[in-house]
Amino acid sequence: MKAAPSAGAAASVSQTGAPLALKVLTVLTVAAIAAGAVMALVYAGQDVTQGNVQRIFYFHVASFAGAFVSFAVGVVGGILFLIKRNSRWDSIGLAGVEVGFMLALINLFTGMIWARPIWNTWWTWDPRLTSAAIMVLTYAAYFMLRAGIDNPDTRRRFASVYAILAFSTVIITFVIIRIRPDTIHPTVIGPSPQNAEGSFEMTGSMLATLSWSSFVWSVLVPITFIWWRLRLENLSEHVTALKARAFKS
Repeated sequence: MKAAPSAGAAASVSQTGAPLALKVLTVLTVAAIAAGAVMALVYAGQDVTQGNVQRIFYFHVASFAGAFVSFAVGVVGGILFLIKRNSRWDSIGLAGVEVGFMLALINLFTGMIWARPIWNTWWTWDPRLTSAAIMVLTYAAYFMLRAGIDNPDTRRRFASVYAILAFSTVIITFVIIRIRPDTIHPTVIGPSPQNAEGSFEMTGSMLATLSWSSFVWSVLVPITFIWWRLRLENLSEHVTALKARAFKS
């Protein structure tokens, strides 16, 4: 007969409630996102050329900023795991990549929604769009890599190296509209390429809204989601340990 988990293990399971700091941070993040949405939809002035569809840029640009930060966390986690060989750093790297992937998808799909009325197409193989798609597919392959390796230590090592190398696609996606003169994608901050279709001049209210949204999505959102994802990973490892202990009993 299998023995029941020890009292200590049961007590450990019961202490899985989120800490107060995380709860407060979550409330602040939700409130900040809501405030940013109100600013984007109400406070920011309407662009005279694009109309209301331009407002999606406050989410489109901000989500890419958040993806950039989250993927950078994946790089840091990968480097520190390779140095220290501590599985906690692998968990942090995994959480960063997962959150970054979610934000990159938001960036990609909001861009497609904006492009439909402005470019009269959902998709075009513009250098910026192509690089963004490659970035998303590269990180999708990261999850396939992890799923295809059974040995935990080997999986962590390969995933760490992959996360470090994959960040090059993030950098390319960020700089490509600044180095390719043939792109039609506008540059929100800084001068746009001559071929850009859909560029606009930001007023004070637009700049304030973009600044607020960028702060929320690149600071509060990554920290909150990565923290929650780490807790989920720790809980999963704890359950796995309890199962192993039960089978050995």
